[in-house]
Amino acid sequence: MIHYEDNFTHDNLPNPELQPQYSFLDLPQFNQPEMLNCVERLLDYHIQNGHGDAICIQTFEEKWTYNDLYEKANQIAHVLVDDLGLKSGNRVLIRSANNPMMVACWFAILKAGGIVVATMPLLRSKELTTIIDCAEITHVLCDSALSDEMELIKSPFLKRTCYYRSSELETLMLSKPKTFSNFHSKSDSVALIGFTSGTTGLPKMTAHYHKDVLNICEAFPQYSLQPTQNDVFTGSPPLGFTFGLGGLVLFPMYVGASTFLIEKPTPDLLLQAIQDYKVTVCFTAPTAWRVLTTKASDYTISSLRKCVSAGETLPLKVWEDWYNTTGLKIIDGIGATEMLHIFISSNEINMKPGSTGVAITGYEAKITDNKGNEVPRNEPGKLAVRGITGCKYLNREEKQREYVSNGWNLTGDIFRQDEEGFFWFVARGDDMIISSGYNIAAIEVESVLLTHEEIQECAVVGLPDEERGMLVCAHIVLKDKAKATDELAKSIQLWFKEVSAPYKYPRIINFIDVLPKTETGKIQRFKLK
Repeated sequence: MIHYEDNFTHDNLPNPELQPQYSFLDLPQFNQPEMLNCVERLLDYHIQNGHGDAICIQTFEEKWTYNDLYEKANQIAHVLVDDLGLKSGNRVLIRSANNPMMVACWFAILKAGGIVVATMPLLRSKELTTIIDCAEITHVLCDSALSDEMELIKSPFLKRTCYYRSSELETLMLSKPKTFSNFHSKSDSVALIGFTSGTTGLPKMTAHYHKDVLNICEAFPQYSLQPTQNDVFTGSPPLGFTFGLGGLVLFPMYVGASTFLIEKPTPDLLLQAIQDYKVTVCFTAPTAWRVLTTKASDYTISSLRKCVSAGETLPLKVWEDWYNTTGLKIIDGIGATEMLHIFISSNEINMKPGSTGVAITGYEAKITDNKGNEVPRNEPGKLAVRGITGCKYLNREEKQREYVSNGWNLTGDIFRQDEEGFFWFVARGDDMIISSGYNIAAIEVESVLLTHEEIQECAVVGLPDEERGMLVCAHIVLKDKAKATDELAKSIQLWFKEVSAPYKYPRIINFIDVLPKTETGKIQRFKLK
């Protein structure tokens, strides 16, 4: 029997034969009860166990305890149900930068029986309208600082928009009780919808259950971080990105630790937070780790014990530079919105610099050919993974068939696996450049270029060419932009041929001031193409 009043998500889940196979769910840490609202373990549990006065969320301006978050989330849940007319199963969009009220809204929606659709602050009205129409979103909770684009949206599905931060929501909260009876969700009720950042066509909606939210807290953090209540987490990814949601909210709160949120996390602000608030765990992207390395000596960051990189593969040069500067080993990882969080990674004991790692507890992975057959070790092929989470696209049967094959999730990445089981990134499936019959991985060319003393950042793409099929094109940001000359470009090309296979050298070099990136620090190669 369906228990939501609004059955949109249930009705649009993939048919059972198209859903991924799950594994490891019989392990005790992943075996969740039939009835489950993940908020109770992440938040209410700490109040019931005498941990309510512990610090939960800090910013440069605010400090909230677990009890503060609990009470505010309960009050917002009352507002959603009593004043905004939320029905169970309704989708609620959150539009906000990383701040405590966004976290309170996230928990409140689940307490009230809604389904969370968290978004990133840089999205514009056209993109937001597409999300609202795709997910038939009925309610929006929006930071008043981001109201401009919100007010441009017109959608037949949207019933109420409520603004917070010295605005309507706080006023409505004042009269509400600080306790709330949580909605009785099932463990396989949808808790959140993550939108993937596709470059063309409609974005894809990937659904995740309440049990998925808790199970990822028993996977990557336990394998790679060994977190405790004493840890302080921070990082740059937005909470609208599942990498950020896990690293900055779910993982710290599962163990009763605290998180430090920064609305506009520049490298200097990240380092200042680490220094001033004794941060112990930091999540950010490879591009940020590169910049942090150049500034680390200006700050005292001795409290930092775990450094996590995801969003793009971590170049070996970035790993080595950070290690040589700080003595800390960056933990690389690959995850996906479709899988909710990281499924291949390493820990300090089991790590090979330059490798992404091994399948962590809760997941298994293999390298396959185009027919789904496993290939020999050290041969590149398609990465296939399955475990405690899996891809569940809503209302996109053709995309579901592409991502899930024979129960395995196909991430679209090309990897190879060595004899010891470590996975090595080769290319995104669409980042492989085929030139004059040679398969050239863009990431390989980038990794070489990043060792050049004049190069700060770079991104490599393939450009169509009648004679060779494709040409290797490098977009390069120099440390000293005044040195951008044709002579330097030729010098870099000659140097490249000396240090790497000549057929891989970039036949086209463009010097640019800045690489186009997403809000999460991922390079937008499609814009460079």
